[in-house]
Amino acid sequence: MNILIINASPRKNGLISNMLGIMRARIEEKGCNVEFVRANDLAVKPCTGCMSCRKSAKCVLPEDDSQRVLKLLQDADAVIVGAPCYWGNIPGQLKLLFDRMVYGMMRDTPRFPEPLMKGKRAILISTSTTPYPFNRLFNQTHGAIRALKEILGYAGIKLVGTIERGGTQMHPELSDKDRRKCEKLVDKLF
Repeated sequence: MNILIINASPRKNGLISNMLGIMRARIEEKGCNVEFVRANDLAVKPCTGCMSCRKSAKCVLPEDDSQRVLKLLQDADAVIVGAPCYWGNIPGQLKLLFDRMVYGMMRDTPRFPEPLMKGKRAILISTSTTPYPFNRLFNQTHGAIRALKEILGYAGIKLVGTIERGGTQMHPELSDKDRRKCEKLVDKLF
């Protein structure tokens, strides 16, 4: 089994990075292949909105890391995406990446978009400084998860589960409960 982990957190030792590390270790224990991508380390030019890729299934911009990550996603059986909440949404670098990969994730048809990644599964993680339950009620982590569900849903990727962790400013450390959630969620991929 091939699993792609996309870390959209700029903090190399933050909660999302730590949770993804726990998940990666669990996956490797099971003997699976893991590709790990840090969105902030990628060189990706912004989408120009030309819509040419929708017809040609190829981006007109010069090749960059977006094509490499798309290939990893196409080769993966599952994807785990960790994204902190930025203004009730995902970080710009992650949005930029998905904007540039759209042609490989879905195809435009006269009626409805055709998903190109059916059969793949996903786990989504988001964190926010807004304390629980307000991180969900005020659409902070919930907004980031909603955005990721929409993107992956159009691609046909089935959601296995999510983790929404609020109150990171007051409680920046991983708890045993967080660790168990991470491991339990990864086990649902198998």
